[in-house]
Amino acid sequence: MKLVARIVSTFILSLAVIACGGREQTSRSNTGSNKPLTIKGSDTMVILGQRLAEEYMKKNPGAVVQVNGGGSGTGIAALINGTVDLAQSSRAMKDDEKQKAAKARGSEIVEQAVALDGLAVFVHNTNPLQSLSIAQVRDIFQGKVKNWNQIGGPDAPVVLYGRESSSGTYDYFREHVLAKGDFAPAVQTLQGTAAIINAVGRDKNGIGYGGIAYAKDVRPLGISDEGKAAVAPSEATVADGTYPLSRKLFFYHSQNAPERVTKFVQWTLTPEAQALVTRVGYFPLNQQ
Repeated sequence: MKLVARIVSTFILSLAVIACGGREQTSRSNTGSNKPLTIKGSDTMVILGQRLAEEYMKKNPGAVVQVNGGGSGTGIAALINGTVDLAQSSRAMKDDEKQKAAKARGSEIVEQAVALDGLAVFVHNTNPLQSLSIAQVRDIFQGKVKNWNQIGGPDAPVVLYGRESSSGTYDYFREHVLAKGDFAPAVQTLQGTAAIINAVGRDKNGIGYGGIAYAKDVRPLGISDEGKAAVAPSEATVADGTYPLSRKLFFYHSQNAPERVTKFVQWTLTPEAQALVTRVGYFPLNQQ
């Protein structure tokens, strides 16, 4: 009986040691350098963010980078709330947003451009129009132009596709094209530029807008402004600002962000990462 008791006692002690070791390992895993870097925001930047994250994790074994969309406004709100490390945005943060984030995070907010983009206006490949002025695009999306023949196109109704209000692209378009005016009620709101491209690509009467990197099976129009000649979006015209709807794509983080955040952001500015920006379909910062 004494032998049996010693065996049982030894067995219980062994289980206790294993259990303690398991708890210690879990604790190290949760607090170690493998804590994920979380990125959220612009749907325009989702593909770019994911590709940068994939390459970064390849070159930094053990690093974990998680990228999600939802819109620039959603990413900025998450940064303010402290639920993400890094917000990606296709528009600049507003002053009041920066103030709220700084107060919530206990430090100033760092703005870092990561790429250049041309916000393009897309039509179906069969549409004969090659260019539009900003004033014409404004009239189209405000519902003043309802038939393509009003602007030199075919006798067919104009079908409008646009982004949801949480999108940075929506905000940028509303400010720089609509002069902060309202969209026509007829605009069909879609989540993400990819959805707009898909819709316009199937609708010969459709028109939409979004980041140039998504231009596939649709045609981006040349855009003119204030009587100037129309300019098509390209690396050269976006870099030198002659394309009227040139913009920057941003990362935002708190100044007191941990090293895993700042190290990733710094890497995205390297020649290697900027070359990846080009392969994704956007334009590198070093062209400025």
